[in-house]
Amino acid sequence: MTILNGIEEKYIETNGIKLHTIIAGSRKPLILLHGFPEFWYCWSRIIPLLKDNFKLVIPDMRGYNLSDKPEGAENYKTEIILEDIKGLSEKLKLGKFSLAGHDWGGVISWLFAEKYPELLEKLIILNAPHNKIFAQILRTSKEQQKASSYILRFQQLNGEKYLIENNYKALKSVVFNDNFSELDKKKYIEAWSQPGAILGGVNYYRAKNDYSDWTGIIEVPTLVLWGMKDLALRPQLLEGLSDYVKDLRIEKHEKSTHWITHDAPEFVASKILDFIRS
Repeated sequence: MTILNGIEEKYIETNGIKLHTIIAGSRKPLILLHGFPEFWYCWSRIIPLLKDNFKLVIPDMRGYNLSDKPEGAENYKTEIILEDIKGLSEKLKLGKFSLAGHDWGGVISWLFAEKYPELLEKLIILNAPHNKIFAQILRTSKEQQKASSYILRFQQLNGEKYLIENNYKALKSVVFNDNFSELDKKKYIEAWSQPGAILGGVNYYRAKNDYSDWTGIIEVPTLVLWGMKDLALRPQLLEGLSDYVKDLRIEKHEKSTHWITHDAPEFVASKILDFIRS
């Protein structure tokens, strides 16, 4: 079975831009959000495992792959991206839906759940930090400070260029592992090669987001899936989550890296299915 069986591609207009979006299945709605430097394809091994049970809605986030890429980091503030997702759900008339996000998609999902809890049935987070805990850990943990040092490079003028040099050598070394097939690698390089795509992704890090007015409190039932070999987001980011999330389940995968959707798709899909059914 190929991932292209039974999926639909659309360009959805939302919040003043067009989002290239994959849709698969026809049952309970579940939006899947990718992170950096990914695109919809990071869910490719999850789609066949979930599409018979859900209506999967999988956008390329703004700035990525085939979606629109507005110029300027100010157009990548999380407040704006939240409205992309809300508009996407409204255009597709999803009603209440479940939301899953990995990496930056997870950051957006945390914030969406705080701002729009009435729109969500369930929340699933994959290796993505809660903003309040991340800020606290980043202040106190030398381990996490070292792991996050790449962010400072991204924020420098032209800081994205080293990611593009030598045919994306830096990105390949960080992202690709033994669980990425040759087809996977080809698809990623094609997405990175879309004009403006790398800068679009880096702009998420450059946007000046202020979370001081956010409480961090999550009322939506939440499942957190975490690859414990994540080198960028250390496991200590799981500590204290229960202080903010009222209905929390944490499932750890000891052998997975940050790229948990590639490393352990059966684990991810089964945990999502069990959680949303419960």
